[in-house]
Amino acid sequence: MQQYFVKGSAISPVTIEDKETSKHMFQVMRLKEEDEVTLVFDDGIKRLARVLDMENRQFELIQELNDNVELPVQVTIASGFPKGDKLEFIAQKVTELGASQIWAFPADWSVAKWDGKKLDKKVEKLEKIALGAAEQSKRNIVPSIKLFEKKADFLAQLDQFDSIIVAYEESAKEGEAAALLQAVTGLETGAKLLFIFGPEGGLSPVEIESFEAKGAALVGLGPRILRAETAPLYALSALSVLVELEK
Repeated sequence: MQQYFVKGSAISPVTIEDKETSKHMFQVMRLKEEDEVTLVFDDGIKRLARVLDMENRQFELIQELNDNVELPVQVTIASGFPKGDKLEFIAQKVTELGASQIWAFPADWSVAKWDGKKLDKKVEKLEKIALGAAEQSKRNIVPSIKLFEKKADFLAQLDQFDSIIVAYEESAKEGEAAALLQAVTGLETGAKLLFIFGPEGGLSPVEIESFEAKGAALVGLGPRILRAETAPLYALSALSVLVELEK
């Protein structure tokens, strides 16, 4: 069954105001009256809905669905600006894997340089990608996107998290196989977790010191060196095993 995210309150009948959403519903999927879809509102609750009036894009809400697929912890993925369209790939995949927020910042060794205008366009593109991925993977929420123009602004946000984990290849070289397990052990339901990843060149020693000063744990992601766009996927998959599948 198709799922769509809808802005506003869950009050029946619901009128679909977003043009792209209504176009996909009635032109691409060719929904007709009495067809059913899943609508997800700002409260994150999925509701079964039936097409009531095609012309006016109205749906009747039938019932709430007991279907919550979110991770038990709120995970923010933060990446140093990567080259090309790697951030788009990261956004799509970490949305599928359960991230709550997707951040990026200008790391010391980032090759990509984005100013304010480029960042605004990038955010708009990433929001569309995250929306599509959230609908496809039947999420209860769409991850929020935030790109920082200045690293200092990113660092200023770190105090809000219950736990900070930094993927650091030197930790992998030192054989700290259990560091990731130790870092997530004991996280309570609803805890806010920040995962930080470097760009292609990795994170600088100065950045590592800054993160450690904020209480971050340095972890390796296995014995192999992963690409900038692969590391977040590994981390979220491992986290899912540790906090979802083993419980």
